[in-house]
Amino acid sequence: MAELTRDMVLEALGRVRGPDLDRSIVELKMVSDIFISDGKVYFSINVPAERAQELEPLRQAAERTVKALAGVKGAVVSLTAERKQGSAPPPPRPSAAAPAHSHGHSHAPAAAPSGTQRSKAGVPGIGAIIAVASGKGGVGKSTTAVNLALALKANGLRVGILDADVYGPSMPRLLGITGRPQQIENRIIVPMENFGIKVMSMGFLVDEGTAMIWRGPMVQSALMQMLREVAWGDLDVLVVDMPPGTGDAQLTMAQQVPLSGAVIVSTPQDLALIDARKGLNMFNKVEVPVLGIIENMSYFIAPDTGNRYDIFGHGGARAEAETIGVPFLGEVPLTISIRENSDAGTPVVVAEPDSPQTAVYLSIAEKVWAEVKARSGRAAPAIVFE
Repeated sequence: MAELTRDMVLEALGRVRGPDLDRSIVELKMVSDIFISDGKVYFSINVPAERAQELEPLRQAAERTVKALAGVKGAVVSLTAERKQGSAPPPPRPSAAAPAHSHGHSHAPAAAPSGTQRSKAGVPGIGAIIAVASGKGGVGKSTTAVNLALALKANGLRVGILDADVYGPSMPRLLGITGRPQQIENRIIVPMENFGIKVMSMGFLVDEGTAMIWRGPMVQSALMQMLREVAWGDLDVLVVDMPPGTGDAQLTMAQQVPLSGAVIVSTPQDLALIDARKGLNMFNKVEVPVLGIIENMSYFIAPDTGNRYDIFGHGGARAEAETIGVPFLGEVPLTISIRENSDAGTPVVVAEPDSPQTAVYLSIAEKVWAEVKARSGRAAPAIVFE
């Protein structure tokens, strides 16, 4: 059997036309970059924003056509509507509030923020969305995000985690999850699950080590699909592990999703704080409030002597939080156990529930959730940074 190629996919799509199109979607240059991995084909179709809903049959026809090709195990096709500047956004879909219940915590979903946030469609069943992000890579953002999510669950909340780092997904390894998610009716994906939290990641859809060479529209489409076309069920909070920096993924989440808060993760040294500041400025510009700053790798306690070493300096994130007027959420030490448990797919919060490190994450989770409840109804959503 011949290897499946991009040209073979384009040739097949050359037979797909819309209900009122005189040429194929390929001739009209509506097909975005095509990505093929492990027999699965990923691409999007660019359509006018105002026609996205009525052209859903076009997407379905393209999906059927590609799935019929020899060697194709599946197809992920989405409509990408690039709205012109100044045009009105589509009306938001109503969001269903999670039912009230009691675990010793208040689980009422955050009230819809005022102002520009009203135009952002919520996700049915999800009470609050917290984004965890970092101004730069290498500061432990994903490790912080997964332990924060597990700490929120340990504090009595129903929790999910979305891995928004399309280019470098970490959640499958950090949570020890393998396999592919199932797809049910209406293209809805059933999230994976471990340690009592629901998880969705691009890492479940492509093989580890596969280079994702997608441009902005494909990244945006994939993010919205993983957020809105997943059977999350009723969650008190969805933690979003953002990619580092201030690119397409961050802007997409900040502008299109009603975030409930942003946690910023940084290491103590000046260079990391400079990059964290850039992220802060970006979120401020798009009216996304910051729930607080976490200082990761704050200090190191030598296991043999008990001596403390401030390898990356100490206190820089706390000073930065005081300077810009946001809460300081806590100091996470640099420890061998956090690294070893992360590599093993059993984050420290579940592997060592009584450890000092877990106590730090539980405290941070309590502060984050208190900020979410305090800001509901009077502040825009926030994102988490490392």
